[in-house]
Amino acid sequence: MATIISIISYPFLPAKSGGQKGVALFNKYFSRYHKLICVTTKKNNPLIAEGYEVQNILSDSAIRYINIFYFFKLRKIIRQNNATHILLEHPYYGWLGVLLRKFCRVKLVVHSHNIESLRWKSLGKWWWKILWYYERFTHRNADYNFFIHENDKRYATDVFGIHGDKCIIVTYGIEWNNIPSKEDVISARQQLRNLHSISVGEKILLFNGAFNYKPNLDALKKIFDIINPVLQQKNNFRYRILICGIGIPEEIMQSSYPNITIVGFVDDVSLYFKGTDVFLNPVTEGGGIKTKLVEALGYNANAVSTENGAIGIDTGYCNGKLMVSENEDWQMFADLIVKASTYTADITTTYFEHFFWGNTTKKAAAFIAESDYNAL
Repeated sequence: MATIISIISYPFLPAKSGGQKGVALFNKYFSRYHKLICVTTKKNNPLIAEGYEVQNILSDSAIRYINIFYFFKLRKIIRQNNATHILLEHPYYGWLGVLLRKFCRVKLVVHSHNIESLRWKSLGKWWWKILWYYERFTHRNADYNFFIHENDKRYATDVFGIHGDKCIIVTYGIEWNNIPSKEDVISARQQLRNLHSISVGEKILLFNGAFNYKPNLDALKKIFDIINPVLQQKNNFRYRILICGIGIPEEIMQSSYPNITIVGFVDDVSLYFKGTDVFLNPVTEGGGIKTKLVEALGYNANAVSTENGAIGIDTGYCNGKLMVSENEDWQMFADLIVKASTYTADITTTYFEHFFWGNTTKKAAAFIAESDYNAL
């Protein structure tokens, strides 16, 4: 068993967004295979970490990313715990990880959630190329690299020039490994109808996300401005779109749209995933895997996504439940919503084999152990 110091430079405990859940749940399951000590920012609550230790030594200030004194603090923690590896979530502390690798004789693991520089490029940031070189430097100097899906891994090997033996896919996961019962689905659907005054003849459509993230907010506006008007033109298609998530702007919360209910943040989003007829994913920007789409399919919901939004999810695992539209083809997107609303097949067991956290973290832990052994 290795002793691994994980460096996480942002708040994730408590986990509310998909990205935060991705880190918290990865740590929870990964710590079953290796000893994990998480070094993170002051804003995180160490009492809710499951299975691993949290040390809040990083500042919440933006200058934490260039604070050279963290090298000495991390070096002390490494020595006290006889740590064998440093694990970086994202490449931003690449300089620190490389220094610790060199001077503390530990191995460096970089856990990528997307190709960060390309994500910022898609969002129109002028400095994306500077980050690209830094990101490439970080991954090249790592002993092992975890990528969220095959596209990112291929980019890293083909463009960053990283040897394939140093890379593995560690996807975002879910905590359950079977579909909800039909009784649970019927109950959830009835609860949603009661909560939001939805008639029996209306199909329940759902869009869920963190709307303080621009690609999600832009997708929400596409629902208001394009997708919903197109759906209104579909003869005999009755529906209600539920919008759930954090960070919905106040002006939207106070607005009224036909066939749409703005719900906002909910404590139990699983109720909505179980009860929906179709999950919508009209995201066309940003990188990484769309975590809510992974969760929705795991709850056996039918889903309609853009091509960009479906990256990282093999439709072959989905038994027809994930229907993919070309980016920006909203007529096709709407047609697929109608089609998906009556689709009755179940998600495959292969889907759970791929996305269950217990499986994906076991593979990551084994990759480190086997690679260390082979390097002896």
